[in-house]
Amino acid sequence: MRIGVPAESVAGEARVAATPETVKKLVAQGHVVVVQAGAGVAAGAVDADYEAVGAQMVTAAEALGAELVLKVRRPQDAELAQMQRGATVVGMLEPFNAEGLQALAQAGLTAFALEAAPRTTRAQSLDVLSSQANIAGYKAVLLAANLYPRFMPMLMTAAGTVKAARLVILGAGVAGLQAIATAKRLGAVVEASDVRPAAKEQVESLGAKFIDVPFETDEEREIAQGVGGYARPMPKAWLDRQAALVAERVKQANIVITTALIPGRRAPVLVSEAMVQGMRPGSVIVDMAAAQGGNCPLTEADKTVVRHGVTIVGETNLPAMVAADASSLYARNVLDFLKLVLDKDKGLIVNMDDDIVAACLMTRDGEVKRKAA
Repeated sequence: MRIGVPAESVAGEARVAATPETVKKLVAQGHVVVVQAGAGVAAGAVDADYEAVGAQMVTAAEALGAELVLKVRRPQDAELAQMQRGATVVGMLEPFNAEGLQALAQAGLTAFALEAAPRTTRAQSLDVLSSQANIAGYKAVLLAANLYPRFMPMLMTAAGTVKAARLVILGAGVAGLQAIATAKRLGAVVEASDVRPAAKEQVESLGAKFIDVPFETDEEREIAQGVGGYARPMPKAWLDRQAALVAERVKQANIVITTALIPGRRAPVLVSEAMVQGMRPGSVIVDMAAAQGGNCPLTEADKTVVRHGVTIVGETNLPAMVAADASSLYARNVLDFLKLVLDKDKGLIVNMDDDIVAACLMTRDGEVKRKAA
C-alpha cells in the first residue's frame, strides 16, 4: 500500500505522524511510504533520516494523495481537496466534532480517529490520549516553573531559607499524574484532587496529598467511578463541596494546574474568578483544558495573560512543545493501530468484529459511521 505522511498544516503543530523509526518498519512490511519534504523537521527528523530508511520525499499533494494518509490532526479543507475518494486517513480526527466528521464523509474517506479507541488493556499501546497527555502534564509543570517568580524546591542557603512552592493539581488522570511526578522531582509540595476514588492511591503513591471530598450518597459514589477511564459530570451538591474545599487549597497555592476534561462537552469550571482573586500575586495557573473552554473562566486559548496578579496559561497544544518525543510516541501508537487494519497482501481490512477498529471507525462509503455526541 502507498502510505502518505504530510506535514501538519494547523498553526503551531510541530508533530509528525510517522518517524523514521516507524517508517522503517512500514517499508520492511512491503509498503511504499511517501513523506512530504520537511514534514518532520520541527520534530527533529530531517528528510535524510526518512530517506535513509526507505521513504520517498515528495510534495504535499503527493503525500495527501496516497491510499493511506497518516495525520496528527484532522485534515483541513485544503487538505481534503487533495485527498482521493476511497482513501483512508488515520489520526486524531476529533470524534466529537460532528461538522468535521461530515467533511471527512463527504470527501469519501475511510477515517479512523485514534482518540476513540476504548480504554482497555489491549488498546494501551495505541492510546494516543494517554501518550500525549503524559507529555502535556510534564510540559505544564515546566511552563509553570518558568513563569513562577520563585524557586520550586526548598533551599537552605547562607542568605536564608527559601520555602518550597505549593502546587495544586486538579484532575489526576494521565496528565495530572505526570504533572504530580514532575513537580515532585522539582521539589514542590503537591496536592491533587480528582472525582474518582481510585485516584487517591495513585496520587499518594507519587508523594502528593489527596484533596479528599467525601461522598454523601451512593449516587455520587457511582458517578465518580467514571466510564471507560473518563470522568462523568458530578452532582451539584458534590461540586459545591469540592469547590469550597478546593478554593481553600487554591488560595494557599503558588501554582495550580487544571486537567479536567469531559469528552464531547465543555470543560468544567474548577477555578472561579473569585478563587483567582484570592491567590497571591505572582501565582501561576496552567489551564490544560483551554481547548475545551478552560477550567478557569479567565483562561484565553493559546494566550498567557495576567488577571488579578495571577499568570494564567492557556496553551492548547502542549505536546507540540515537546514535538520530538510527542511524535515518537504518537507514531508508535499509529503503527500499533495499523497492525489491526493492514494486511501485507490484502491491503486495508476493516474488521468490525474488532472492538478497537469498530470504535475508531468514523466514516466510510460517504457516511458517518459513529455519530458525534
